[in-house]
Amino acid sequence: MMTLSLAMRNLLRNRRRSLATLLALAIGATSVLLFGGYSADIKYSLLTSYVQTGGHLQLQHKDYFLFGSGNPTAYGIVGYNKLIEAIRSDKDLGGKVLVVSPDLSFGGLAGNYEAGVSRTVIGMGYVAEDVAKMREWNEYRIPPISVPYALLNAPDDAAVVGIGVARVLLLCDKLGVKDCPQPQVEKKSAGGAALPADIAALAMDEPAAAGGKPSSGKAAIELLATQPRGSPNVASLKVIAAEDQGFKELDEVAVILQFQQAQKLVYGRAEPRATSIMVQLEHTSDMPQVAKRLREIAEQVMPGNALAVLDFKQLNPFYGETINLFNTIFGFIFVLIGGIVLFTVSNTMMAAVMERTTEIGTVRAVGLRQGGIRKLFVTEGFLLGCVGAVLGVVVALVLAAIINGLNLTWLPPGSSTPLPLTIRVFGEFGMIVGTMIGLIVIATLSAWFPAWRAAKLSIVDALRHA
Repeated sequence: MMTLSLAMRNLLRNRRRSLATLLALAIGATSVLLFGGYSADIKYSLLTSYVQTGGHLQLQHKDYFLFGSGNPTAYGIVGYNKLIEAIRSDKDLGGKVLVVSPDLSFGGLAGNYEAGVSRTVIGMGYVAEDVAKMREWNEYRIPPISVPYALLNAPDDAAVVGIGVARVLLLCDKLGVKDCPQPQVEKKSAGGAALPADIAALAMDEPAAAGGKPSSGKAAIELLATQPRGSPNVASLKVIAAEDQGFKELDEVAVILQFQQAQKLVYGRAEPRATSIMVQLEHTSDMPQVAKRLREIAEQVMPGNALAVLDFKQLNPFYGETINLFNTIFGFIFVLIGGIVLFTVSNTMMAAVMERTTEIGTVRAVGLRQGGIRKLFVTEGFLLGCVGAVLGVVVALVLAAIINGLNLTWLPPGSSTPLPLTIRVFGEFGMIVGTMIGLIVIATLSAWFPAWRAAKLSIVDALRHA
């Protein structure tokens, strides 16, 4: 306690220099914490987005992730209903699993016959009730940005398209899409003519009706897909909304429809399948245990199956790449701030040693050992580190609260949807404690060399110093 009291008094003797050192430490801690809070919010925002749309885990054919984009229907799960029921009724998963839902992805060709335009798309069939429930998941309290799920309680032939698809198929006006560019070419309109009878005959393998027309509604498209046996099939869909899909690449090709409608389009009267089974959990930390149990259930229900359990990180490599990038930047910033703190505290302690040379000789002459001198100066560096780190945490918390209260947004690279700009410092106790300990250790080590030099001073030379 005596050493601590003396160190505190020595720091207060030159308040201006001590204050400057504390400000450098506080600014460094604040900078590290603000960027760390920003990185943490990016991590939780991406995680929440992926989990809300695809769940924590998915059961798929083991080759679907690598080869399924070429022919998704070839990797469908037969008897997926038994597997879903087994997961929902499993006692070990009770309280951990929130949603278990199938989905069906396929490639196709969407066309607006009246406008004479078409484009290749990716069809995605979902169970609307399940997806609406999945969108409510928000373990990390991210400010909500998603709109109500348009397919919920919608007709069987309803569809939602990406804004890019709506633009290419000239559906923006009918769907009320704002700021949608219009082509500067003459529109080749069919003048509202009926869908040809031979094309209409393909729809759901039903006989063609004379003068068959697309589904009535605000906007309509025809979606052509190929069945596993190679025959084409067409569905006439009512487009009820155009939604931004978050990423431009997906926004340009996404056509979302009801799961049963997608099954009829792809499999017709054949046995329906699902390309994957989405599993959303209550807590992200339960993923390893649930994944292990899902593999066991799959083996019990379908012995010798070719299914794999993939988590959202494996399904979305962009997540891991983004987190690694921000971790690298955070590490670089911490090293840079640590270097500044190192030299700042070291210069402060060296100046203190020079000013107190005579004092050092005096206390050595009355019996204080070299270890006591070193301990005194190192304690001063430790105190500077503690006070500066605490001050930096307080300032970071205040600034983060102010920034979060401004309700700012930003547009991530490769994304088409603005996200809330928030700094997540409060609650990130691991980051706060780690930053504080790191800066305190750096400040303490910075004082060691000046303390060593002070302890090595000759008593006679120190007493002669003026």
